[in-house]
Amino acid sequence: MIKSIDRCGRASVTFTLPAAVQATRVAICGEWNGWSVAQDVMDRMGDVFSVTIVLQAGRAYRFRYLLDGERWENDWDADAYVPNAFGTDDSVVDLTALATLVPAPGPEPGPEPEPELELESDETTTGAKTAGTKKGSNIEREAKLVAPPGLAIPDMNGLVPGATARVLPVERLDATYYDTADLRLARSGITVRHRGGESGPTWTVKLPEDDRGPDLVRREIRFEGPVDQVPEAAADLVLASTRARPLQPVASLTTVRRPVEIRGVDGELLAEVVDDTVSVSHNQNPTGWFREVEVELHLSGDKGGRVLDAAVSRLIGAGCGAEPPIPKLVRALGEPATRPADVVVPPMPARATVVDLVRHATAGAVAQIIHHDPGARLGDDPEDVHKLRVAARRLRSDLHSFGAVLDPARTESIRSELGWLGGVVGVVRDTDVLSARLATRLAALPEAEAAGVYRLEVLLERQAADTRAAMLIGLRSARYLHLLDTLVDLAAAPPFRKAAGKLTPRTSQRLASKIVQKPWRRVAFAVESLGPDPSDAQLHEVRILAKRSRYAAEAAAPLLRPAATRFAAAVADLQTVLGDHQDTVLAEAWLRNAEVGHPEAVPTVRQLIALEQERRHALRAQWLAIWRKANAKKLHTWV
Repeated sequence: MIKSIDRCGRASVTFTLPAAVQATRVAICGEWNGWSVAQDVMDRMGDVFSVTIVLQAGRAYRFRYLLDGERWENDWDADAYVPNAFGTDDSVVDLTALATLVPAPGPEPGPEPEPELELESDETTTGAKTAGTKKGSNIEREAKLVAPPGLAIPDMNGLVPGATARVLPVERLDATYYDTADLRLARSGITVRHRGGESGPTWTVKLPEDDRGPDLVRREIRFEGPVDQVPEAAADLVLASTRARPLQPVASLTTVRRPVEIRGVDGELLAEVVDDTVSVSHNQNPTGWFREVEVELHLSGDKGGRVLDAAVSRLIGAGCGAEPPIPKLVRALGEPATRPADVVVPPMPARATVVDLVRHATAGAVAQIIHHDPGARLGDDPEDVHKLRVAARRLRSDLHSFGAVLDPARTESIRSELGWLGGVVGVVRDTDVLSARLATRLAALPEAEAAGVYRLEVLLERQAADTRAAMLIGLRSARYLHLLDTLVDLAAAPPFRKAAGKLTPRTSQRLASKIVQKPWRRVAFAVESLGPDPSDAQLHEVRILAKRSRYAAEAAAPLLRPAATRFAAAVADLQTVLGDHQDTVLAEAWLRNAEVGHPEAVPTVRQLIALEQERRHALRAQWLAIWRKANAKKLHTWV
């Protein structure tokens, strides 16, 4: 591969593949084109196939060559190879080093806007039906109602004042749904489908977003790809649920859709009411049919809620059945698709023991890891990475806290792997926090600092791209998939010691108190050992101990409420102030490193360092008062 870069940070990469592969047509499919088989077709030039593609520097891209539409080939000179969801490898072109060659702007920027290195989410495009959006995806909010055979759709005018209804032409939609043999996706509320008959990309992944009672709320991400092969980007998005088990067709649905659009006074599209008659087949054999009516919301907020409630009420009055919302695929597949997901969080019984507590906490953390994995891959919401890391850290802490009832021979290796996972996603989270912190300060600097601000923004964006690329390699690795399988097994059957079966609710409360007591004593001892002017490292150690103490209190809280909950909140305040203190330390260290080799950024860096030092000085004056509140006897006499 031949690589070059221009002043705007765009990299030109010439890909070549020897003609010895014996193909007449070669297409390069990669992350930059959504793994399209038609967008980047290579030219035959003598003994090689060749194509030059403009990409963004500062990140790495996965790709493969498709020969004659049926054979896959890797690049013979790729920068790296990483496992994919299909048991083979993808080639990698690494452009992170090229970003260091982007020329900095002069001290007096010209009139043209300065380029930015955009951090794009993985291969996604925006669909059409939404009640809210995240970068690269839609939040689909809809109500589904069972419709009897003879139902007549009622007049939908006037759902809200001034709203009008218009009947649209009938549509025919042919969809094929993909899942694992044991329906892991359907059982988790996830769908992967190819559907023709509508505009836009033909592949869709729907992920459950949250629970709003009668509404079915899902994140919708769409992909381009061939008819009969799940795009690798789509398969990657559900990898935490499939854990590399092959995706295969599980049902084909033909939908005759009779849509009615609802618009407001100003012509704004409010919702769409669709009357769907669905025929189901598998392996080209008809297996049944059903009819349902959907209300697909196109706006959010209170107005959207009023439209949805009014439409549902009117449809129920006409004869529709109000049942819990079920995706079409689940309705089509029947009972096998309604079986429990791989991870089910058991409720806490009224008279719970520590055994119940461990089952609840373990399954909850594993479910959170799997739930936030797709969002971490998409990269459109930093909270997904944050919550994935917190779930991994909390589970690691809980396995240690509950060591009295768990077999350490089986949990220690899991704790080690959870530590690795926390590190994999932690570098991205730390960069997100640093970027957000410095972005606020950079935005407040005067125009005279434009050159320095630009340089620091480029460095931050490059670091974000690098850490994200590294995280994705980790999340696509066999090590991670093996860990997920292990965690699913752990959630289903925690490795209890024999003595755990003898615990009663009363003895469990005593044990829960001891679980909280030990890490808190470590915090108290560490604070008492500090001198009058503790170092940054010593305060950071207190923060780490406080976090462990908080996790232990929160883990035991279901047995010890409300005392443990109040105690955990006070310790969280201590952790927060010391965490903010540590953020100033890390920000200053990053800034001092950033000014090396970038003289145009030195004045800007010095101003930012002064702000971080001022903030750190203020936090040092505050933390002892917060410590005293957390150490108040009334909060932890029970400990």
